[in-house]
Amino acid sequence: MRTALITGGTGGLGVAVVEAFIAAGWRVVVPWAVQAELERLPEREGLELVPADLTDPDEVARAVRAATAEPDAPLGAVVNLVGGFAAGERVADAPWQDFERLLMLNLKPTYEVVHAALPALAAAGGGAVVCVSARAATHPFAGAAGYCASKAAVLTFAQVVALEGSEDGIRCNAILPRKIDTRANRAANPDDPDVGTAPADVARTILFLCGDESRAVTGATIPV
Repeated sequence: MRTALITGGTGGLGVAVVEAFIAAGWRVVVPWAVQAELERLPEREGLELVPADLTDPDEVARAVRAATAEPDAPLGAVVNLVGGFAAGERVADAPWQDFERLLMLNLKPTYEVVHAALPALAAAGGGAVVCVSARAATHPFAGAAGYCASKAAVLTFAQVVALEGSEDGIRCNAILPRKIDTRANRAANPDDPDVGTAPADVARTILFLCGDESRAVTGATIPV
């Protein structure tokens, strides 16, 4: 058995990812920040929930310690799902604070978690990191400079981690979702007939990228 540290595990995509990993026999550690979201992810065997602010290095370190606490289930995967979306302001109208907020939502948690987890992955003989970028990273659109730039930064960050981790057997890949069929996305676009990709399908892709079947895949950019 191996352990997967999955951030954003209480979200619309996160629940599907957690379910996929538990079904595949992984021990799963999920940091959480919003009490109300815990009802989406009932406690069960193989799942550990850890309160943590993923912008705080000390709390991130605590989550990583929880993920490495079982000697019989070494850390084998880090899945970064935490992020956010905002659009509607053109650069000429948007203050820096709005731009920075998207960097804090999409880039900082991914950086802090990977930064803290890399030594543990190396000590365990290697493992997989998956980062969630977005199609907007390669196909930006007007009115979303902060979102597009932050997701582009996540993509580049993942590629650098793939290069730096190779000597330690650490792989890193990024997925680029276009649209995912979550409750939040449907509420935001109630008249759009294109509901997007099912969370379970995205979860299977992430699980594949963390499994032995994809051990030759690293530095990849995968649209979903």
